[in-house]
Amino acid sequence: MIDPKRLLADLQRLTGRLVADFRARADADAATERHLREEYARARAAGRTGMAYEAWREDPLTQAAVAWVLSTVFVRFLEDNGFLDARGGVPHRYLWGTTPSLRALAQGHYEEHLRRNPAHAEREYLLSVFEEVGRLPGARHLFDRRHNPALTLSPTADGAAGLLKFWKELAPGSDATVHDFEDPSAGTRFLGDLYQDLSEEARSKYALLQTPGFVEEFLLDRTLTPAIEELGYEEVSLIDPACGSGHFLLGAFERLASLWQRNQPGLPGPAVAQKALAAVHGVDLNPFAAAIARFRLLVAALGVAGVKRLADAPDLTVNVAVGDSLLHGPRPGVTSEGRATEDRQLALVGEDRFAHLYETEDAEELRRILFRRYSVVVANPPYITVKDAGLNGLYRERFGTCHRQYSLVCPFLERLVDLCERPGAGGRGTAGWLGAIVSNAFMKREFGSKLVEDFLPRHDLTHVLDTSGAYIPGHGTPTVILLMRGRPPVGGTVRAVMGIRGEPTPPDDPAKGLVWTEIVGLVDRPGERGAFVSVSDVERERFAKHPWSLGGGGAAELKSLIDSRSAGSLGALCADIGRTTVVGEDDVWIMSRRDLDRIAEPTLARPLVIGDSVRDWRIEDAPQVIYPYVSLGGPPVESLQGALLRHLWCFRTLLAGRTVFGKSLAVQGRPWWEHLEHYKDKLRTPLSIAFAFVATHNHFVLDRGGKVFKQSAPVIKLPPTATEDDHLGLLGLLNSSTACFWMKQVCHNKGATSDTGILQADPEKFRFEFDGTKLSQFPLTVLTERQRGCVTTLAMELQACGDALGGPWVAEAVERSLNASKPLKDELDAVVARRDAIRSRMVRLQEELDWLCYELYGLLDRGDPAGSLAWTHPIESMPPLAADARPYRRRGMEADESWAAIDRLRWSVLQADHQIGLIERPEYKRRWFRSAGAYDDRNLSDQMLIERALRSWLLDRLEEPRCWPADASGAPSLQSATQLCDRVRHDEGLRRVAELYAGRPDVDLERLVADLALEEAVPYLAAFRYTDDGLRKRLLWERTWDLQRAEDRGEEVGEIPVPPKYAREDFRKGSYWSLRGKLDVPKERFVHYPEAERAVDPAPVLGWAGWDPLQRARALAAYYEKVKAGEAWPKERLVPLLAGLKELVPWLLQWHDEVDPDYGLGMGTWFRQYVEEESRALGLLPEDLPAWRPAAGATRRRRAR
Repeated sequence: MIDPKRLLADLQRLTGRLVADFRARADADAATERHLREEYARARAAGRTGMAYEAWREDPLTQAAVAWVLSTVFVRFLEDNGFLDARGGVPHRYLWGTTPSLRALAQGHYEEHLRRNPAHAEREYLLSVFEEVGRLPGARHLFDRRHNPALTLSPTADGAAGLLKFWKELAPGSDATVHDFEDPSAGTRFLGDLYQDLSEEARSKYALLQTPGFVEEFLLDRTLTPAIEELGYEEVSLIDPACGSGHFLLGAFERLASLWQRNQPGLPGPAVAQKALAAVHGVDLNPFAAAIARFRLLVAALGVAGVKRLADAPDLTVNVAVGDSLLHGPRPGVTSEGRATEDRQLALVGEDRFAHLYETEDAEELRRILFRRYSVVVANPPYITVKDAGLNGLYRERFGTCHRQYSLVCPFLERLVDLCERPGAGGRGTAGWLGAIVSNAFMKREFGSKLVEDFLPRHDLTHVLDTSGAYIPGHGTPTVILLMRGRPPVGGTVRAVMGIRGEPTPPDDPAKGLVWTEIVGLVDRPGERGAFVSVSDVERERFAKHPWSLGGGGAAELKSLIDSRSAGSLGALCADIGRTTVVGEDDVWIMSRRDLDRIAEPTLARPLVIGDSVRDWRIEDAPQVIYPYVSLGGPPVESLQGALLRHLWCFRTLLAGRTVFGKSLAVQGRPWWEHLEHYKDKLRTPLSIAFAFVATHNHFVLDRGGKVFKQSAPVIKLPPTATEDDHLGLLGLLNSSTACFWMKQVCHNKGATSDTGILQADPEKFRFEFDGTKLSQFPLTVLTERQRGCVTTLAMELQACGDALGGPWVAEAVERSLNASKPLKDELDAVVARRDAIRSRMVRLQEELDWLCYELYGLLDRGDPAGSLAWTHPIESMPPLAADARPYRRRGMEADESWAAIDRLRWSVLQADHQIGLIERPEYKRRWFRSAGAYDDRNLSDQMLIERALRSWLLDRLEEPRCWPADASGAPSLQSATQLCDRVRHDEGLRRVAELYAGRPDVDLERLVADLALEEAVPYLAAFRYTDDGLRKRLLWERTWDLQRAEDRGEEVGEIPVPPKYAREDFRKGSYWSLRGKLDVPKERFVHYPEAERAVDPAPVLGWAGWDPLQRARALAAYYEKVKAGEAWPKERLVPLLAGLKELVPWLLQWHDEVDPDYGLGMGTWFRQYVEEESRALGLLPEDLPAWRPAAGATRRRRAR
């Protein structure tokens, strides 16, 4: 029997090895490389890709590796289940078998092939197997030489041998085959898991995600079933134009085959199978997805036909093609009847600019499948945006709904409608049925506005089902199901299933989840309300206006009530809403103050407010950004100098290619060192209200100038005449729970960061995208002077409290303690106590602001005893309140006399008042929470902040100039961690901080220094930093730099390719990735020299990361001479040091080659000659040095803390 989990895990490893093998063959084999480059050139010319060749090449290599793996999976499955046996039941095996006798058959077949073909090996044998199986009836599309990547690209001989050996593995201690495919039911569901997870690269590119069976069944129930009822099973046709591994196709095939068998019992099995196959059609861009879909349909058809062997099978036609449904069909709206238009006549032939086909794509099959309409159209299209600029442009040109940063849901919905059968002239004919489960991002994000307002109103949308609360395995993206008919709108309402709350916990059986069960049970009962969803027939006009609001249980009605209290919108009041700055390629520009001080003058840096910095009435921990402008809001500087030029030059091609509004900086004639977007008008007045673009709750804060704001922290700009009180009054309304409720009804819910979907488990943790377009519609109520005064006073005090919690409070406490010789822990404890008091005060003030806004928006009667204390109490007299003691947190509890009187009143109100009860919920009330990290759901406590600040303080001390003195010649020196520790060993202040940080008075200072430094260090040599994949990317970056240097010399170099970005797996250690990131930007504090430890001092060897290339070269050369002459190091230890010097030579020649009077030549030239001489002395050529590699685990040699 198949063990799906083990099979997947083993095949993932096998595929990874095979991809590396294909890559190696492409590098070494000129014919393979030429073939790939020709394919790339055709795709590039047609606009199918805008990627650099090296990045594009990864996909066909991955596809080829997966194709070889899957081809062998198909053969193994067929042979283990007897499908390849000869007529009469004679066993036949090609690759392996489940018993010794069957394995002997396979081995004999292999040896016989080699006997007849002595020049052949495993690769040629496997190709012969694919060809032989492909000649069997029904199997030709599985091994079609024209379109199977396995037959256009081949692995090395070793790669093929490893593939064949994999299948011959036996379980330890037995003669059982490890991967046994015998299955009496011939089930192929395991192939869905392979489709989704076999290749991480393919999963990311194609957004591979299986449609769960219960979702597939529901959509077929709502589309195929009524189509059959109206048209008859003989007449229906179905297509899934993004078919993936074929779940919808297989489900439809099984239903139709069953109907043919039931209604025509005398029809032979093969005829039943072919008739059912003829009705289902699929297309997928991913070749191996289409291969799996074909195979699954073939196996299912053989079962229906009653055929046990392919040799006895009819030549079944499976209607699945490889292709891009968005490009290879006619343009949306072009009719498919006899009056073919010019577009339809030209499509998929040379005159059509969309006619490009990859080798895996078949024009005739695509024309046959995509150039017609169907009675049923179903799909679960990809939810991703299109990263490839060329393909993005083609889709945008072809589909009118591709707006802004569109997701593929938009063009796919256009294509689905276009494929759906529609009545002819005079209403003759039947409108087709359409069902799709899609990401719900289009409902509220700006890119969906054209889809919602221009496209969908022209078509018969019948049902909108909010499935975001249902547990759908693998779908971390919140979803919605749309049901439509292929005709103009009919009727004035749309059936809406609206979410109230999500699945409390992930169910054991997702098909029986509470939310999903309620959706299925209530969808046909308008007016019903359950615990999780409510169902209504909603006016169609509501779905013609963007954004959609699908809040159930009265949420939509409450939102409308708040809208009715409006005296005007925020957009009418403010001058502008939006970002001030988009740098483009953030890693290049954004860094800490410490890092920026190394490369830029203070005038060329500004604090950058990012979304995560805007929390709970304050801006905290704003990083710095390189700001290459003459002044705030001024023009860009005319040129770059010094370290800043050296830093940005490395990314010049990347930066020049950044695009805005479809045009690159280079095309626009702008300096490549400018920010991508720089909205200077928003920087001309100091006051701004910044907000977090993506957050769980509404976070707004007043800023008084001097900063720039990233797109994750847009700003609201009031007219220049607005006062600070005007800003504070607005700030109070926007930070209220009422505003949070309203915003979450209109803004896009990004969901949870897990596959549990949205509204599940803990809805207060789900992140929303608060975009300016939606925010501009926020209703502002009319305020009297007294009301405005109350709001302003509360906002002013909350902002002041927030400011008091910010700043470098730990560092300040350390300095106070050291200056006063006071115990540091006591000083910090006192500060923490003061901060706790401020927070309790803020919770109370926020509570009063929330309840004040209930009155202002008419949700609570004015003068109600539960109303805000702001009417009756001075700010300073309001009782503190703990976040967990707020009334809504005590819902369901018995009232307690220990509660403050006002909190008891409010507890009573929210029990009885449905509207206030809707808002007084965790998802709308301020959390008073800041995440401890990107993947850490703990609250960032003061103790955590203290630990981080003490660590930073210690590291700052270790970077001080006294720790890195120059030698007699003025050159810096490498030193061991022991030597570094010696320089601070007698620093009493550092020892006191170290003791508190380590939590013990007898701290081992030398170990602590070594650990701190190594955690913030990156190796000096590429071979120590990167994995093999990372080194390949590094080589591409070096080629780009060489071309940039040639361009600087005035040479004609043509288009310089943009190198690929790095991934976590490209670095040998996670800490290197954390410090460098996807663009490999040096942000470490120290340089580590692995394997350079000396016998007399085995501690790690370190340098300072702030040195320029010349300083690094001098320090490394001096160390090289010391260990070569003074300690007689052998060649194998000297080579990596010399390789490190060679890596510096191009930079020395570029930046440090002015003539040095002491040497009589440039230092770049001197070091180049030095490396050449030393290489010869070691019996090497300089070009041999980059090939050096460390032994496995070399960078892990360090003392455990």
